[in-house]
Amino acid sequence: MDEDRILPIKEIGSLKKPDWLLRYLRAREVSEEEKELARDEAALVNIKILESIGLDYVYDGEIRRVEMYEHPVKYIEGFTFAGVVRSFDNKYYKKARCVGPLRLKENYHLDEFLFVKEHATKTPKIPVTGAYTLADWSYNEYYPDKEDFALAIAKEVIRPLLKGLVEAGAGVIQIDEPAATTHPDEMEMFTRVFNESVYGIDADIHVHICYSGNNYRSLYPHVLEIEASHYALEFANRDSWELGVSKDVRVGYEFLERMREHDDPRTIGLGVVDVHTDRIEPPELIRDRILYAVDVLKDPSKVMVNPDCGLRTRRRSIAFRKLENMARGAELAREALS
Repeated sequence: MDEDRILPIKEIGSLKKPDWLLRYLRAREVSEEEKELARDEAALVNIKILESIGLDYVYDGEIRRVEMYEHPVKYIEGFTFAGVVRSFDNKYYKKARCVGPLRLKENYHLDEFLFVKEHATKTPKIPVTGAYTLADWSYNEYYPDKEDFALAIAKEVIRPLLKGLVEAGAGVIQIDEPAATTHPDEMEMFTRVFNESVYGIDADIHVHICYSGNNYRSLYPHVLEIEASHYALEFANRDSWELGVSKDVRVGYEFLERMREHDDPRTIGLGVVDVHTDRIEPPELIRDRILYAVDVLKDPSKVMVNPDCGLRTRRRSIAFRKLENMARGAELAREALS
């Protein structure tokens, strides 16, 4: 990444897998070795497309992962799958039961990170599903309570996984915690669990938290204690589509005022692209969302630019067009600020 460039841009992590890859992976006559080569090819395509769009931080679209919950659970001793439940947008995942002491069987993100590190020219930012979310989305039939369960995941699974990634060269790690604000009364627990996960980890830690209906009100003051340098948050989904930089137009970005009021030193990953619609945000709208954030926070160095969440629910052509306009909008904002 160009360290001097303001308003760096990034994706959140997930992209829809190409249809050709899904057909190939489902073909019984194709060997596992050939399927892995196909995953490599698809990962390389994603990396190079994201770099060509102009992103400063990239990953491979999570091309090797089945789903952000199911994929890690397969590699954790003590879990057994119980059945299939719905997550969102008619997407489903296998929910697991914790039936014994937890232990990381193998670092389930190491090989994919090493591939991105080898082939990317921009900064790799590896997304990792967080301990609190893994606990919240599972049945606990072994540990005394939810906090003990989540802390066990943090200490026995996530922390050693992160340590292995850092030893392999990971400098920027994004912890995905979509469940964090769905239980406002558990924010203190979430903070303790998150900090246990990253304790002693020498990396730039980002946390991605999805919108929960309370406009992130439950984050403060607890979020001030989180050992992360950066929040990536959802805003565009609640914002208007009108151009402008006034408060009455940028209705989706209320949280920024709270961030300023608390004098929060962290950078913000500004969600400027709605991942729940095929409608393409014009670059001018993205520009205005960014300029509004900069005006509220009074410091462009505190703003990074990203979609609200992963784009895996959108067709690849739509996802890439959204990211292209995001890059153009960020450039328009840079020009306005210069």
